[in-house]
Amino acid sequence: MNKGEYEKQRFYTCSCFITDNIFLEDYKIHVRHVTEHQFRTDYQKVLKSRGCLTDEQFDEVLKKIAQEVERRLCLDVKSAERTAAIRQVYQPLHPHVYHLQESYLAPDFQQMVGYCQSADASKEGLLGLLQREAAPRVYRFKVFTRSFCRELVEELDHFERSPVPKGRPNTMNNYGMLLNELGFDEGLVTPLRERYLHPITSLLYPDCGGCCLDSHKAFVVKYDMREDLDLSYHYDNAEVTLNISLGKDFTGGNLYFGDMKHVPLGDTECSEVEHRVSEGLLHRGQHMHGALPISSGQRWSLIIWMRASRERNRLCPMCNQTPTLLPGSGFADGFTDDAGAKEGDVNAMLASRCMLV
Repeated sequence: MNKGEYEKQRFYTCSCFITDNIFLEDYKIHVRHVTEHQFRTDYQKVLKSRGCLTDEQFDEVLKKIAQEVERRLCLDVKSAERTAAIRQVYQPLHPHVYHLQESYLAPDFQQMVGYCQSADASKEGLLGLLQREAAPRVYRFKVFTRSFCRELVEELDHFERSPVPKGRPNTMNNYGMLLNELGFDEGLVTPLRERYLHPITSLLYPDCGGCCLDSHKAFVVKYDMREDLDLSYHYDNAEVTLNISLGKDFTGGNLYFGDMKHVPLGDTECSEVEHRVSEGLLHRGQHMHGALPISSGQRWSLIIWMRASRERNRLCPMCNQTPTLLPGSGFADGFTDDAGAKEGDVNAMLASRCMLV
C-alpha cells in the first residue's frame, strides 16, 4: 500500500480490545473481563491457584483491570497528546535514523529481498538464503548493519532520558516506546514493511496473510537488570511478526517458541532460539512465544507486528470472532470496513467515556 492508498484507507480496532487479553502481571495470566460475574466465574479458581487468596487481593485485581480498561478507552486521545508534545519539544540526537536508507540494511538482507522480487523467486529458493530455527516456520536473518543498530539505540536511549511523555508498548512490557509517536512510522517502518519485508512474507506465509500485509504496529522494548528481565508466554496481535535485536551488550534473553495458540501448553514442547544483535526473527503472530531473562547488560528489541486486514476482517486473531469495529487513529489494529467486519454500536459510548477521563 503506497502513501496515497493509506490516506484513503480507514483502519479500525475490534471491540474485544476493551475486554480481552488483559495481562495481570502479578499472576502471569491474560484474562477477559466483560462483567464482574463473568470474570469471577472464569478466573477466580485459577487466580486462587496462583496466589490470589484474599478478598483484598481479588479487589486489587479488579482495580487494575478497571485502570487498564480506562487506559485502552482513551488510548488514541492520550497517544495524540504525547505525539504533539514530542513534536513540539523533543530534539532528536540522530535525525537521520528516522528515514530508511539502503546503507542501513545488511547486504545479505538486500540480496534476499532482491531474490524475492525476481521473476523466478520461489519459497524453496528463499529458504536456501535463510537460517531456519528448531521452531517450525521461524526464520532468522540479518536486517540492519550493526552501526545503524548502535545509532538507533543511541537515539532511543536519548529519548528515554528526555522529559517528554512516553507511551509504553503494551501491558506486558513496562519499558519501551511506541515508534509511531516518535515519528518513525512514515519514514522508517512503513517503507521497511512495504519494500523489503512484504516480498519475503509473501513467499513464506501466504496462508496467514503474508502476501497482503497492509498495516503494522511497531514498538521497542527494553530489558535491563533493574527493570523488566523477561517476557511471559504469549501470542501477538499480528499475522506476521519481526523481532529485531538492536543491542546493547547483554547475555541471556533468548526467545523460546511453543506451538500455535490453539494447542494446549501441556501438549507443547518449546524450542529456544538465540537472539543476536542486528538479526531479526520472523514468525507467525499466533505462534506462542516468550523471552527468557537476560543475565547481564541491557537489551533493546524492535518489534513489528505486521497485519493483513483481509485476514483479520474475517476473524479477529485476539477474540476469534467476526470483529465488531471501533474507530481508531493511524493504523489502529489493522481492521478495515471491508466485507466481514461490522461497525460497532458502542462507538458513541466509548467516545463519551474518553471525553470524561
